[in-house]
Parts: sequence; C-alpha cells; structure tokens
Amino acid sequence: MRRSEPATAPASTGSESLAAAYRRFVMRRVLLLVSLAAAVVVSVVVDLAIGPAALSVLDVAGGLIHPASLDATTRVIIWEVRLPYALMALVVGASLGLAGAEMQTALNNPLASPFTLGIGAAATLGASIVIVFNIAPFGLPPSVMLPLSAFVFAAAAALVVLSLSRALGASVHTVVLFGIALLFGLNAVVGLLQFVADADALQQLVFWTMGSLARASMDKLLLVAAVLALCLPFSMRHAWAMTALRGGEEQARSVGIRVERLRLIVLLRVSLLTAAALAFVGEIGFIGLVGPHIARLVLGEDHRLFLPGSALAGALLMSCASIASKSLVPGVVLPVGIVTALVGIPLFISLILMRGRSE
Repeated sequence: MRRSEPATAPASTGSESLAAAYRRFVMRRVLLLVSLAAAVVVSVVVDLAIGPAALSVLDVAGGLIHPASLDATTRVIIWEVRLPYALMALVVGASLGLAGAEMQTALNNPLASPFTLGIGAAATLGASIVIVFNIAPFGLPPSVMLPLSAFVFAAAAALVVLSLSRALGASVHTVVLFGIALLFGLNAVVGLLQFVADADALQQLVFWTMGSLARASMDKLLLVAAVLALCLPFSMRHAWAMTALRGGEEQARSVGIRVERLRLIVLLRVSLLTAAALAFVGEIGFIGLVGPHIARLVLGEDHRLFLPGSALAGALLMSCASIASKSLVPGVVLPVGIVTALVGIPLFISLILMRGRSE
C-alpha cells in the first residue's frame, strides 16, 4: 500500500487542481453575470433621468430609494410617468432575449429569433385582426384579446417552423430563409389589414408596426412581468438539457433527452414570451437575435448562465434603445422599434457574413 501512495498522490492533486480551476472559471462567469445585471440597473436609472424634465441620475437614484425625499411633481414624473416606461423596456427586452436564446438552441440555428423567423410578425398579425375587426368573443376586453390572439398566431407560426426544422434536419439556411419568407408574407397581410382599416384602427396598427413604449402602464407591465416570471423557472429547469442539445442532437439523445418534445415545449414557451412582450408595445425587432449573441460571447454555452444572461442582455439592449429613443432627436421620442432596427440590421448582416465565411 505504501508503494502505491506516490503514484496516486499526483493523480489526486491533478483532480483537485482541475476542480479548483473549474470553480474559478464558474466564479468568473457568475461575476460577469452580476456585472451585466448591474449594467441593467444603471441603464434603468439613466432611462428614468432622461426626459423633458431635467433630472440628475443621483436625484433619480435617491428618489427610488427614498420616495418621500422628492417633491410632489418630481415624484409623479419618476414613479407614475417614467417608471412604467423604463420597466416595460426592461421586461420586454428580457422576454425577447430569453425567447431568442431558447430558439437558437432548440433549432440549432445562430440566426434564429422571434423576429427573423416570423413569430413576432405572426403575433402582430393576431393583434391586428383583433384591432381591425374589433373581435371580442364572450365579452372579453381588448386588453385580454390582444395578447391572447397574438399568442395563438405566434404559436401557430412556431409550430410551422418546428415542423419544417424537423423535416429538414434544422438546416440553418433553409429554416432561416423560410422564416424570412414567412416574415414578409405575414407583413403583407398586415399591410392589407392597414389598407382596409378605419382611421382609429390604422393608428393602432401603425403603433404596432413601429413599436413604441409610449402606452406602457403598470397593469400592462405586471402582465408581461408575470409571463416572464412564469417562463424563466421552466427555462432554467431545462438548462441542462439545452446545454446538451447545443452539443448536437445525437449527443442529447444519447443521454436520454427527448429532443422533439423539448423543441415543442421550448417553441411554445417562446411563443408565449413573444406574444406577451409584443402585445402592448408592438413589433420590436433584433433584440431576440442580438441579446443571445452578446450573452454567448460573455458567458459561453452553459445554459445555467447563458439563459439568464440572454434575458439580462436583452433587457440592457432594450433599456439602451429606450434611452436612445429619447436622446437622438431633442424634444422628440422616437418609436423604440425604429431604434432597435437601426442597431440590429448591421449586426444581422455581419452575422450572416461571418456564418458564410465559416462554412
């Protein structure tokens, strides 16, 4: 036994050093995730400070911590006017970032997102039908019918994409091209609805297609936040399976993961997140594409960190877009969907070019 000790000691030391290195690696990623969350908090405070009424970041931070220290006018501006706007940007961005991350993994497609594969456009079509034809079965109010119809149409589009990906083996080029074709086809139908809509419905449809946070309110914010809070734990529950799926379908199946069932659950969850996020702010593009790529670059492929990181990256991007929408043109609040498109289109093109060079 004594003779074997010198041979086993180095192996034990090597295992301990590997375990320590792994712990340090995970700790660095956790610190990066915490830094991303801190950046989100800072962006929200800056978003609250920007507007016609000049407020400093320190005044806003102090007012959030001690509302009683504010005068009545400033308290109304921060808590009743700007806070729903800023927090709506946060939860919408987080929902789209999480949805994009799950979709990219489920379809094994780095260019997949609720926008590029037409799911966002399908949600827009569902809401547009309710707006134009004033559909209200069983006396349901528009605040219920809009997100419900958006979800039904988004889920139908997700099922179409899922069926195609299963039939074609999740081919990157084919699925993306089909999603783009679906996007333009659905937008054409929305354009037809705009043509036949009356003045009031047309105004609402224009609001939808541009994407705006102007109609944010606390009750709408709570609904979107509730959907995000419902979906995120289920997403984290599938984090291990999603990480395995990222390594390839065969590897995922070899460890007992039912890939087809997982994809169906993920795409239905993506539809719910997308419909809830877009139901009150309109069509917002590229957040679900850009956010996951930022999270992947910073945190890697471990979905225990990648999924919440994508939600935080989406929230940060949307919050920054909200800041830019109020800052680019003095005295004018631009539709936030225009800002995200201006940022997202160049990145989308660069991703396509990078993908083409790597193949």
